[in-house]
Amino acid sequence: MAKPEKGAAVAELTDKFRSSNAAVLTEYRGLTVAQLKTLRRSLGENATYAVVKNTLTKIAANEAGISQLDDLFAGPTAVAFVTGDPVESAKGLRDFAKDNPNLIIKGGVLDGKPLSADEIKKLADLESREVLLAKLAGAMKAKPSQAAAVFQALPSKLVRTVDALRAKQAEQGGAGEPAPAEDAE
Repeated sequence: MAKPEKGAAVAELTDKFRSSNAAVLTEYRGLTVAQLKTLRRSLGENATYAVVKNTLTKIAANEAGISQLDDLFAGPTAVAFVTGDPVESAKGLRDFAKDNPNLIIKGGVLDGKPLSADEIKKLADLESREVLLAKLAGAMKAKPSQAAAVFQALPSKLVRTVDALRAKQAEQGGAGEPAPAEDAE
């Protein structure tokens, strides 16, 4: 590759690292072109999967401020650049790797923080962002309604207690009720 082409490739990879929420490095040795095509589809709409040159990608990652991946650039490497929900892409990689043991997840980075292969697999076990947000919204909605029920219960319990006391006094013939005050004219 000529120097201007290498410079353009590094610039493009640097932009991908900067614009991505996450990047996952994999080893793809032994996978066919058809399997790689299937893998690209399984990652979802918000991810791209590219076979890369280690040296150029290492330079691009360092230019993007990501130096934690340097040890992972060995052997045939491909990178999944994720711009959307990283959980969806991690699930796609995990599921594909189960069916195709030739795909090895090396590690990656999420929002600038390095991730090991095990951490990426744990990320894949999470529910999607939409499901987690729905659960959070449900929990937040439940707490105020529970508080409102408690606050409504206090006055109604007080009223029932007062009514029970009045009923008990009425049974006892009114004993214990204060005498009505006389009107002073």
